[in-house]
Amino acid sequence: MPQVVLVNPQIPPNTGNIARTCAATQTPLHLVGPLGFEISDRYLKRAGLDYWPYVDFHYHETLEAFTQFHRSLGGRWLGFTTGGTDNYIHFQFRDDDWLLFGAETTGLSVEVLARCDATLYIPMIQAGVRSLNLSVSTALGLFEARRQLGYLEGGPPKPPRV
Repeated sequence: MPQVVLVNPQIPPNTGNIARTCAATQTPLHLVGPLGFEISDRYLKRAGLDYWPYVDFHYHETLEAFTQFHRSLGGRWLGFTTGGTDNYIHFQFRDDDWLLFGAETTGLSVEVLARCDATLYIPMIQAGVRSLNLSVSTALGLFEARRQLGYLEGGPPKPPRV
């Protein structure tokens, strides 16, 4: 299953919302420091509500620490960026992909982008809108990967429509 990686996130509520999405989808969440907040931040916890016990959470103090962890598991680094080369909808995701997202204000660094196996973008129709909120972008990327890989069929059965 793809994993979500936030590199240097700065805004606690965004990270909390992403944690909630990861909890709901049973997707591992990796935070790569330095962070713009403390892990114990009340805003982070409030945004994740009471779902934190359901998050498969990993904290890596540095990019190098995360790189070492990744090497032990393998898989592609897919960097989401406004300057990406591939539209995320047309990209072929794999089970061992790592979906990387950068800080809200700066995105992924040039160093991280250079290490990525591919860079993906989410198209903006309105030219005056540069990007979406980090938690929205993460949900879009994660759910597209899950859709392509057949992970959206799970969940509790829905009652029949009348």
